[in-house]
Amino acid sequence: MLNLRSNALQKQWNQRPKNNRTPSETFSKLFGENVFGENAMRKHLSQEAFEAVSEAKIQSKTISRNMANQIASGMKQWALSKGVSHYTHWFQPLTGATAEKHDSFLKLSNGKAFEHFTGETLVQQEPDASSLPNGGIRSTFEARGYTAWDPTSPAFIVDDTLCIPTVFVSYTGEALDHKTPLLKSSKALNKAATDVARYFAPETQRVVATLGWEQEYFLVDAALFASRADLVMVGRTLLGHMPARGQQLEDHYFGTIPLRAQQFMKDLEVEALKLGIPLTTRHNEVAPNQYEFAPIFEDVNLAGDHNTLLMDIMAKVARRHHFCVLFHEKPFAKLNGSGKHNNWSLSTDTGLNLLSPGKTPQKNLSFLTFFINTIRAVHDDADLIRASIAGAGNDHRLGAHEAPPSIISVFIGSSLERVLDALEHSKEMATEDTQNLQMDVLDQIPTILLDNTDRNRTSPFAFTGNKFEIRGVGASANCALPMTVINTSVTHQLTRFKEEVDRRTTREEDREKIIMKVLREYLKASKNVIFNGDGYSEEWVQKAESLGLPNKKNTPEALDAFIAPKNINMFEEFHILDQRELEARTEIMYETYVKTLQIESRILGDMSRNHVIPAAVKYQNLLLENVTNLQKVFTEEDFQKRSKAQTDLITTISIHISEIICKVDEMIATRKKINTEPSSKIRSIAYCRDIIPMMETI
Repeated sequence: MLNLRSNALQKQWNQRPKNNRTPSETFSKLFGENVFGENAMRKHLSQEAFEAVSEAKIQSKTISRNMANQIASGMKQWALSKGVSHYTHWFQPLTGATAEKHDSFLKLSNGKAFEHFTGETLVQQEPDASSLPNGGIRSTFEARGYTAWDPTSPAFIVDDTLCIPTVFVSYTGEALDHKTPLLKSSKALNKAATDVARYFAPETQRVVATLGWEQEYFLVDAALFASRADLVMVGRTLLGHMPARGQQLEDHYFGTIPLRAQQFMKDLEVEALKLGIPLTTRHNEVAPNQYEFAPIFEDVNLAGDHNTLLMDIMAKVARRHHFCVLFHEKPFAKLNGSGKHNNWSLSTDTGLNLLSPGKTPQKNLSFLTFFINTIRAVHDDADLIRASIAGAGNDHRLGAHEAPPSIISVFIGSSLERVLDALEHSKEMATEDTQNLQMDVLDQIPTILLDNTDRNRTSPFAFTGNKFEIRGVGASANCALPMTVINTSVTHQLTRFKEEVDRRTTREEDREKIIMKVLREYLKASKNVIFNGDGYSEEWVQKAESLGLPNKKNTPEALDAFIAPKNINMFEEFHILDQRELEARTEIMYETYVKTLQIESRILGDMSRNHVIPAAVKYQNLLLENVTNLQKVFTEEDFQKRSKAQTDLITTISIHISEIICKVDEMIATRKKINTEPSSKIRSIAYCRDIIPMMETI
C-alpha cells in the first residue's frame, strides 16, 4: 500500500506543471497582463472615457451612464482580444468567500449571434440578496439585491471570464458585503486626514490608507488531505496523534523552500502578477509545511481585493500541483497556526508617508500628530478592534504564544517611548542620530543601520518603522473588516482632534503650540494602551486588567462591541454603517460561529463513532485473541504475569470507548438543547462554554 501511494505521488510529481516562461518574460513584463489597467484603458478607451475612470478613482466623481457605455465597449474589446467569453460581477458577500455569476457576451438578433456588453450591464447586476448572509435584513421572499461596479478597483480576467469588482447592497440599500463599508471608511478617512495634514502641508489634496498584508498558509498533499474527513469539511484536524518531529527544532522558519512547494509558488506568482497582485516575498513559516506570501503596499481597497483574489487563485493553482491550501487559523494542534498581518499606514497625494518618523521624530510634528491620534484611537476603540478579528478559527490562536494576545495594546519601541515621555512631561527632546550596529567579526561585514524600533511579535498593534502592523487578523479572514474598523476609528479621532485644535486656536502663529498641547492631553489619556513588553506574560494580563484594558478571550465575548452605543454612533456619524447594518453583521458573525462549531462537533462525533471506535475495537479484539492464546500456553501463574500488560490495555481501551460513546451522546444532547435557544448570541455563548470542552475531552 505504501509503495502504491509512493508511486502515485511520484507520478503526480512527474506530471506537475513546469515553469515554461522564457527569459524575456520577466515579472515586470507580466505584471497586470490580465488587468484592465492604465495601459489597457489607454489603448481601448477614448481620452474622455479614460479621464472619467481616473476621476472616479481619484476624485470620487460619478461616471455617467453614457460614459459607462463607452467604457463597457472598450472593456469588451479588450476582454475579447484576450479570448474571454463570459463576464461576472465579482463581489465579497458576508460568507467569508467571494461570489460570482457568469454570463456570456453572446446575444442573438434575427438568428445572428454577436457579442454584447453595455454600460448598464457593467454598472449594475441583480444577485439574490436573500440567499446570502444578510442578518435578517432580507426575508426569503425578498430576494432582490444589487451589485454595483467599483471603478476604483480594475477589472481583471480569470480563465475565460472578465471579472468586474463590485459592491453588494440590498434592495433597501443596506451593505451586504465587506467592500462597501471599507470604501466608505476610506472616503471618510481621506477627508479627516487631509484636513489635519493641511496644518503641516497646505498643498495636500488627498490622503490614502495603504495596506500591505502578509498571508500565511499551509500546503498539504491532496491525497493526504482527502483522507481526512475533518480537513475536508472544516479545514482543521479535530483529532489525531502528534508526530515525533514537529516544529521543536525551529529549522523550518526561513529554511530552504522545498522544491515541490517552490514550484507551486513560482506558478502562483506568475498568475498573481498577471492579475496585478504585486507579490514580492515568499518564505517558509514556523510550522512544517507552512509558508507565507507578502506584496508591495497598495491602496487599502485594492489591497483587500487582491488578497481575497489571491486566496481564490492559490486554491486553484494548488490543485494543479496536487496540493490543498489550508487557510484555517489552526489546522493542526500543537503546531503554529496561520495569521494575516495587516500593515496599515497613511500616504498623501504628494508622496508623504504620514507615519514616517524621519531621522528625528521629536522634530516632526506632523508624524507625532498622526502617531498619537492613532494610539488614542486604539485606546478608545480597543473593544471594536478586538471584535474585528474575532472568529472561531482565530480563537485557537490569540494568546497561544504564536499570535498576539486578545488584549489590544500598542508597541512603539524604546526610542519613540522616550520621545512621547518627553512630550508628556514637557521636557526638551534630545536629537537622536541614526545608530549603527558595529560587527566586530570581519572587516568586510558592512555596518548595520539600526531602525528606531525593534519588533514585538507579541503585540497586536505594533509600530514597525513607518506603519502599524495589526498582527491579530486570522489567515482566513477578509482584510476589509479590521481595516474598516481602523479607518473609522482613526477618522473619528482625527475629526475630534481638528475640532479641538481649531476651537482653541485664536491666532495662526499659536497653532503649533495648541497642537502640542492637545497631543500632550491625548497622550496622557491613552498611554495605558502602550506596552512594549512580553504580551504573552501573565504579568501583562494582570497589569492590563488593573489598567482597565478589555480582555475578551473568545468570539462570543468580543462581538458585542459592534452594537455598543458608542460604536454605533461612530459608524453612523461618518455614514459607514448604520445601526441596522451593524446589528445584522453581528447576527451573522454569531451565527457563523455557532454553525462552525456545529459542523465541527458533528464531524468529531461521526469520526469518533465510525472511525476511532471501530479501530479501537479491532485492536482490542487482537489483544483479546492474544490473551486467549497465552492462556493456552502458560500455567495460570505464568499467564497472570505474561498477560498483565495486555489485560490492562484491554481495560483502558474499554474505558476510553465507553467515555467516547457517553461524551458523544452527551454532546449531541447538549447541542440539540442549545439549538432551541432563539438568540444567536446565547447559542454562541453556550457552544463556547459547553460544546468546546466536550470536543476537547473526546
